[in-house]
Amino acid sequence: MEIWINPACSKCSSALTLLDAMGAEYTVRRYLEEPPTAEEIEQVLQRLELEPWDITRLGEPAAADLGMHTWQRDAAHRDRWINALATQPTLIQRPIITADDGTAVVGRSADAVRSVVR
Repeated sequence: MEIWINPACSKCSSALTLLDAMGAEYTVRRYLEEPPTAEEIEQVLQRLELEPWDITRLGEPAAADLGMHTWQRDAAHRDRWINALATQPTLIQRPIITADDGTAVVGRSADAVRSVVR
């Protein structure tokens, strides 16, 4: 499994601590240093069964700078959201865990993290 983290994020630290306590094997991706491509974001969204606006941190200054609060949330504008996440990775909700079985979660709660550890 892989976990996308920001080391400064307390939710990411909690998720890593829980994964370690559960004996999970995982790879850490510091997504601010190694940003995901638009294609990778699309793949993760499919696994999460979410839309890009569902994993966007709208409280970030970059979101305000882009005026994302006013962006339409529909299929016609989906690529715009994905491209913004790819070019401004601070906008991506964290941590995101992708499991080897094809599932994925936004691991902001202990239950979400536990759900991907088999």
